[in-house]
Amino acid sequence: MEERFAAQLKLAELPRNSSKTRVRNRCEVTGRPRGYYRKLKMSRIALRELASQGLIPGMTKSSW
Repeated sequence: MEERFAAQLKLAELPRNSSKTRVRNRCEVTGRPRGYYRKLKMSRIALRELASQGLIPGMTKSSW
């Protein structure tokens, strides 16, 4: 019990934002937290806008 209590005290000393689970991926263009593509570091909405404007090389609009 004493070891557990000592471990809890040690964890309580850490800053709240040092927890890895609190880190949230956000779009670098808009700051949107949802619909995030890790490879491109942007949200699906920002990706679609930039692709429509022709600012992403190699990406074309799909049509069938």
